[in-house]
Amino acid sequence: MQQSNTRIFLDGAVAGLIGAAVIALWFLVFDAARGQPLETPALLAAALLHGVRQPVLSQTAWLLVGEYTVAHFLVFAIIGVIGAFLLEASERNAELFGTLFIFVVAFEVFFIAVIMLAGPAAQASMPWWKVIIGNLMATAVMLAYFFWRQPVLAENLLGPWMDVVREGIVSGVIGAVIVAVWFLVYDILAGQAFHTPALLGSIIFNGMQQPGSVAVTTAIVLGYTALHFFAFIMFGIAASITMAASEHEPLLALGVFMLFLWFELCFVGFVTFLDLSALQEIGWWNIIGGNIVALAAIIGYFEHGHPRVVPRILERWTALKTEGSSAQEAPSGSRPASRVL
Repeated sequence: MQQSNTRIFLDGAVAGLIGAAVIALWFLVFDAARGQPLETPALLAAALLHGVRQPVLSQTAWLLVGEYTVAHFLVFAIIGVIGAFLLEASERNAELFGTLFIFVVAFEVFFIAVIMLAGPAAQASMPWWKVIIGNLMATAVMLAYFFWRQPVLAENLLGPWMDVVREGIVSGVIGAVIVAVWFLVYDILAGQAFHTPALLGSIIFNGMQQPGSVAVTTAIVLGYTALHFFAFIMFGIAASITMAASEHEPLLALGVFMLFLWFELCFVGFVTFLDLSALQEIGWWNIIGGNIVALAAIIGYFEHGHPRVVPRILERWTALKTEGSSAQEAPSGSRPASRVL
């Protein structure tokens, strides 16, 4: 169903403003975790709007923050409008959906380039991987708004994938909630409520290297929680795609376990890379235990949406063994045909 240009424009602008708010909150979390609220927008404003690479943030900081905030929201509104028209065009011409993907990639590269142009001070406060994660979250929220406002557009673009994505999001949220509750119970029993998310958040956001001196703050806990849910939702969507493929080949459902193993290795490896002592303080058994419980719940959810997953895997495995046995027995009961030259 085609939308009017005015509605597309307005939806795009609103989505852009929502994405800008997500990024602004993401920057605020990092700055608050570093004990320097609003440092990033001030640095970016000084570098991009005034050409100052190493600014001295004093009484002019609030003015710089205001200037950057206006520019930031304006740029995101423009990006949102462009994205909205690309989505609408993709509905009429499916081949343009690839162009939308290129636009998203360019969106990421653009912001990494902005940070690089802003100079070493901004690069230190906002490394490239933090920019990518923030922009991915903003992109996801903007797409969610587009599809909420125009469900027919979402159905036309994604078709049967809508249910797969929805199932993946729900499963990811289930897993994230279970792990969050697992760590919360562990922290409460240890007499340090929210210590684990504060510890991991401090390591990720400001490179803290002394686990014993972690300060539990709302900014750090909320920031890590957002990242935690985002990671689980991405895992859930990947697992949901694998489960959808298992409807045609049941053994592909085992790919969920491979995804889980990869997810665990990436998380443990990332934390170890940043600070090995944090992993020792939390305990690898605690991390794996919480994630295994979450995986069991996710599999239970998938079993509800894809009945008889385990029996179908066993049936398929038995069929493959039978086919293999038949193939081995066939040559012994027959002679190869002689060739006529």
